[in-house]
Amino acid sequence: MTMTFMSSPSLYMTSESVTEGHPDKLCDQIADAILDEIMRRDPDAHVACEVTTTTGLVVILGEISTHHYVDYTGIARQVIRDVGYTKPDYGFDGDSCGVIVSIKEQSSEIASAVGTDEGAGDQGIMMGFACTETANLMPLPIDLAHHLCRRLSQCRKETILPYLRPDGKSQVTVEYSYGVPKRVQAVVIAAQHDPDVGGKQLWDDVAEQVIRPVLGPWLDDRTDIHVNSSGSFVLGGPAADSGLSGRKNIVDTYGGIGRHGGGSYSGKDPSKVDRSASYAARWVAKNLVAAGLTDRVEVELSYAIGHPQPLGISIETFGTHKFDHGRMLDLVKEHFDLSPKAIIRDLNLRRPIYRATAAYGHFGRTDIDAPWEQLDKAEELRRAAGLPEQEAQRA
Repeated sequence: MTMTFMSSPSLYMTSESVTEGHPDKLCDQIADAILDEIMRRDPDAHVACEVTTTTGLVVILGEISTHHYVDYTGIARQVIRDVGYTKPDYGFDGDSCGVIVSIKEQSSEIASAVGTDEGAGDQGIMMGFACTETANLMPLPIDLAHHLCRRLSQCRKETILPYLRPDGKSQVTVEYSYGVPKRVQAVVIAAQHDPDVGGKQLWDDVAEQVIRPVLGPWLDDRTDIHVNSSGSFVLGGPAADSGLSGRKNIVDTYGGIGRHGGGSYSGKDPSKVDRSASYAARWVAKNLVAAGLTDRVEVELSYAIGHPQPLGISIETFGTHKFDHGRMLDLVKEHFDLSPKAIIRDLNLRRPIYRATAAYGHFGRTDIDAPWEQLDKAEELRRAAGLPEQEAQRA
C-alpha cells in the first residue's frame, strides 16, 4: 500500500464532511456542549456522554461523575437553536422537541483503574496522521471537504443563500500523481433547502458561492460537479434521519487517509484515551512532519485500562522519511511523554474546549483552541535529528 501510493502515476482519493446540522454532528455537538459545561465547573469530572436523536426527540445517556449540576435539557435545546433548527416547518426545532435524559455515574471498577488520570481510561488503539499536502499538514481531500461544508454554513448564516437549511454534506475526490495531489476530479454537495428553490438555481448558486470559492485552482474543465444529485433536499436533519454521536469518526479525523483505531471522541473527558491519545498522536505526527523528518507519517498508540504508559508506539512514514526510521521512534519516546496523565497536562485538556471540535473536524484547525495542533516540539526534534534548519516545514 505504501509504495502503491507513492509510485502510482494516477490515484484517486476521496473524503467527505458534513455540516453542523447533520443529525450525527448535531448529537456530537450536544455531547461536547455537555462536556464543556462540566469541565468549566468540575475539571476532574469523568464524562462519557452519548446522544441520539430522531424526529422530535433527543435522548442523552451515558455515565457521568461530577459534583456540578448540569441542565442537560437546556444545553441540548440551546445547541439545537445555535445550529439553526429554530423553525417548526423544518420538522425539528430546539423549542418543541422532546428531551429524555438517562445518566448514571461511572462504573466504580473503571474509576478505580483510572485513578487520578494515572492510568488509561480504557484499552484501545489511537492513530495520528500528518502530511505536507496542505499548510495545516492535513490530507487535501478532507481539508477541502471541511472547507466546503463550512462555506455552506456561512452562506446560510450570512444569508448569502438565504434558502439554505442546516443539514448538508460534501465529498471531494482528488487525483494524485506519484503521491502528489494534482486536481479535483469530482465534488459532491448535498444542501438542504427551502421547498420553493429549483434544482437549476441551487446548482448555479452552490457552484458559484460554495464550490468555486473553496476549490478554486483545484478545479478544471474535467471536474465532475454534483449538487443534490437525488433531486430536492427539503426534509433534513433529525426529521429525515436519526442521529447518533460518535458515528462520524472518519469525518472527525483524516477522511479515510490514514487508519482509524475505532474510538470516537465527542462526549468523552480527556481521561478517555480514545480522545486524548488520538489528540496526542496527531501532535506527535504533526511535529515530526513540521521538523522535516518525514513528509507523511502515521503514529499508532495502544493502551490498556489502568496502565500509565502506552503498551505500543509505532510509526509509518510511507517511504517518505528523511531520517533513520528506527531512530525516529527513539526521538518520539525521548521528547513526548505519552502517558494519559502527561498528555492531559502537556496539552492542558481539562478545559471547556470541546464543543468547537464537534463540527468540521478535530484536526488541522486554526480557528479554535486545539493545543494538539501546536508545533512546540518541531524545533527540538529537528535539532536532535541533526537536520539542517531549511528542511523544517512551516505550518
